[in-house]
Amino acid sequence: MQLEEKVLDTARNAGIYCNSKRQWLLKEIACIVFSESVCRRYQINGKLRPLPISLRQIRYFVSTAEQGQISQAAVDLAISQSAITTAIKELESEVGADLFVRSPQGMELTAAGRQFLFHAYDILNKVQEATSLNVPANNLEGSLTVAATYTVIGYFLPNHLEKLKRNFPKLDIQLFELNREAIEEGLLSNRYDIAVLLTSNVLNPDLTTETLMGSRRRLWVASKHHLLQRESVGLKEISQEPYIMLTVDEAAHTSLKYWSKTPYQPSVTLRTSSVEAVRSMVANGQGVAILSDMVLRPWSLEGKRIETLVPSDPIPAMDVGLAWRRNAQFTPAMEAFRSYFRQTFYIPNSR
Repeated sequence: MQLEEKVLDTARNAGIYCNSKRQWLLKEIACIVFSESVCRRYQINGKLRPLPISLRQIRYFVSTAEQGQISQAAVDLAISQSAITTAIKELESEVGADLFVRSPQGMELTAAGRQFLFHAYDILNKVQEATSLNVPANNLEGSLTVAATYTVIGYFLPNHLEKLKRNFPKLDIQLFELNREAIEEGLLSNRYDIAVLLTSNVLNPDLTTETLMGSRRRLWVASKHHLLQRESVGLKEISQEPYIMLTVDEAAHTSLKYWSKTPYQPSVTLRTSSVEAVRSMVANGQGVAILSDMVLRPWSLEGKRIETLVPSDPIPAMDVGLAWRRNAQFTPAMEAFRSYFRQTFYIPNSR
């Protein structure tokens, strides 16, 4: 029996229902987690024995890589720092290489760590797909016009659109990228059925919004920035640094709203609509920025590390969600779209 079939057989014996999609995903996970050499190492008399690497360890590793600090990863995961430290040491022992370089500034990935992070993301994505499958509504047909903003299309929607396409293969989803004002006007004029945008920016009383998630905003700094040495960093300290201001999706307007509640102002040296420009400028030590975790990628295109700090002053989260015309009559396609996101983000199913 091949390895993938053994994984399926184990799942069935454990009482896990395996439809065709779940079988395919379990096989994919098996191929990722068990390389040929690892399979030989962890088979006894033709039977699999547990691989010492667990999903828990992988999640701890990914969180530490993203945060760059064990202390911050522990806060986000609501576990002890020692649990993360132990998990990383166990991973490094199994992999046979150091995954991080420890420094006073935090944890930096080694070359082996960056390679392992790529596979870790792949494993977690496959597991998420395998555990959140819905039976496709093959009978749902028609079209759905969806408007979305730049940030949402670039950093939130693609993965969900792929899953929606699998769940509703006969549904034609037409996507439009627009700014908030154009989206609001399009919803009110019935040009678009529904929108995915930053709900924290929507104030029109003729629209209904439903927030799916709040993405925390943090301070981005270069890997060896002097602010990393401070116990507390607030807007006062940030105002003394060159500031890279993102302008897309009303980011500058939102930023100035929370700055205006303090006696300080950012020392803006560059305004740009490009998230990648902000990332590169910060990573290369040209300034700092406050942006949400949704657009955070800890490495610039040049391979330089970005560290994050939680400002001591209150900074509102960036809320992402759905919007539609108030009192709109939901079509089956609109209902399916909204229900998918409600199930994905555990939103109560009530209007």
